[in-house]
Formats: sequence, C-alpha cells, structure tokens
Amino acid sequence: MLDDRKLAVLRAIVEDHVSTNEPVGSKTLVDRHSLGVSSATIRNDMAVLEEQGYITQPHTSAGRIPTDKGYRLFVDRLSTIKPLSVAERRAIETFLGGAYDLDDIVGRTVRLLAQLTRQVAVVQYPSLSRSTVRHVELVPVAERRLLLVVITNTGRVEQRLIETLTPVPEESIAHLRALLNTCLDGCGLGDAPDAVADLPDKLAPDDRPLAAAVLSVLLESLVDRTEEKVVFAGAANLAHVDFSRSLRDVLEALEEQVVLMRLLGETGDSSTVTVRIGTENPDEGLRSTSIVATGYGAGDITLARLGVLGPTRMDYPSTMGAVRAVARYVGQILAGS
Repeated sequence: MLDDRKLAVLRAIVEDHVSTNEPVGSKTLVDRHSLGVSSATIRNDMAVLEEQGYITQPHTSAGRIPTDKGYRLFVDRLSTIKPLSVAERRAIETFLGGAYDLDDIVGRTVRLLAQLTRQVAVVQYPSLSRSTVRHVELVPVAERRLLLVVITNTGRVEQRLIETLTPVPEESIAHLRALLNTCLDGCGLGDAPDAVADLPDKLAPDDRPLAAAVLSVLLESLVDRTEEKVVFAGAANLAHVDFSRSLRDVLEALEEQVVLMRLLGETGDSSTVTVRIGTENPDEGLRSTSIVATGYGAGDITLARLGVLGPTRMDYPSTMGAVRAVARYVGQILAGS
C-alpha cells in the first residue's frame, strides 16, 4: 500500500504528464505542486513508485511517466469526477434537445461526445429487447391508404404505409386504434405478437381484413434491426496521438462492430462509469488506449451504453464527467420522448 504522500506524488505525475505529454521530474513536481517536501524526498518516493510498477522512465536521464498500473490507481483513487460547466451543460441540452427520432438522438450524441472529449465517441443503439410500446397511431392518408406510426419508450418511431382493398370507415380505424393501444401500451416488443393474437376476435367480421393488414405491418415494424448496432465518431481526434502500437491497429479495431460491442459490453448500469486502461482491454489492437463508458436508459432501465476511446494519457476526471453527463441527458430525452 502507498502512503498519502506517494499517492499525491503519483497524482501529480499523472496530471503533469497528461497536460504536457512530457516525462515528469522531481524538480518539476516541486515547482508546480505544493507537496510540502524536498526534491530529494520526492525522488525517493518516485523510486518507490517505479519499483512497484506505477511509473516508468522512458529514456535514460529522463523524468517519469505513468504506467497502466499507475493510471489505474489514479482513477481508482479519484475523489471527484470533474463536473461540466454551466455553458457545457446548456450546450448539451440545446444540441440533444433538438433531436426528433432515435437515429437523430444517437447521431447527435456520438458527435457531441466526440467534440466534448476530443476522443473517439462510441454509442450503442438502445436494446429493443428491453423497449416497450408507448403509442400506436393509425392515420388515414387516402381513401385506401393508412399510415401506421409506432412509438417506443426508447424514442424509436416507425412509420409504415398500409394499403387496403376497400375504403375503410373512420369509425373502424378509430376502434382498431383504441384496441391496439389497449393491448400494446407498455408492452415489451418481444411480447407484442402474443398481446395482439386475440385482437381480431374483438372486431366485427367486416373489420377483420383491416386488422390482419395492420397487424402484419405492425409486427414487421417491431422486428429489432438495431440490437447489435454501434456507431462511432471522432476518429480524426486520434491523428495527433502517439500510440505504443500503430494507429492502424486502433482504427482497424474501431471498424469492427464486434469489437465495439465487446468494448461496451462489460460496462455497468447508468449509475457507474467504467474505465478500462491499456492492457485491461481485451482487443490486442487497443492495448494502448483507454475506454471510459457508462450505460444510459429511460428511467431506471439501462437500454444501451456509450463511451469514448482515447490514449491512456487522457484527462480521466474530465472525460468521465462528460461521459456521465451526456448519458444522463440522453436518458432524460428517452424517458420524456
């Protein structure tokens, strides 16, 4: 176990190296930080930190830089996550508040997160296996044509046109609409077929062909096409980063949906922020990067995950704060959509 002074020295080394990208020496620590001890004492503490694997010397006669183990201890001992400024929070609310459907929410989220953190942002689409139907609408658009609109609690909006063989009275449409919402309100998508199985029996014989046409399109629209979909943005932010492995390895890993799903797959719920550093990452091409991620969802339900990927030399407190804040705003949008 490290005592408080050595932890303070490690924290100062991490903070200075993140801000300068240069090895940190004992004199620099004395000049920049109020550690309350001499340069000789700090050198002794640095020797202990190096011996225990928390820092390393990249070149002879150079200062020290943190190792993956050092970054891990730094993150584990963080007392606070840096909050966003009022201006940043207002910008998030304005930008995400303008989204009009699920694709737009995800697209805006991934771009915003990349801009806030200057890292690569990764966002998973909400898991529809945990989504429910919020509302079903049937709108006549022509004499023999209806528009079916299905809205889920995750903000997904599906619109389909339905052709009918004969004109359909407004009363029949209204009755079917009411029955659909009674059967499906709050129903999980996977349970929808069973929920509407007996619906045609509740209609007059003349209205059953309409019900059959609507139910066929409805159930098709609820097929989950985005369960395993992950999007990312901000790859250009990696252009000026020196990786111990090649940038090509990192970019190739990012192009693989399976890799991205695995990166986010071990993330906890929306109440925790998970950080995986360097060699903790399962993919060989990402062993020189860190991933900061969390879950997001509607209410208490975690529907999917989002996060950022960047070099191990990242500003962890600020990055963790941005990831957590964006996830909360997305959750609020989905809960209120």
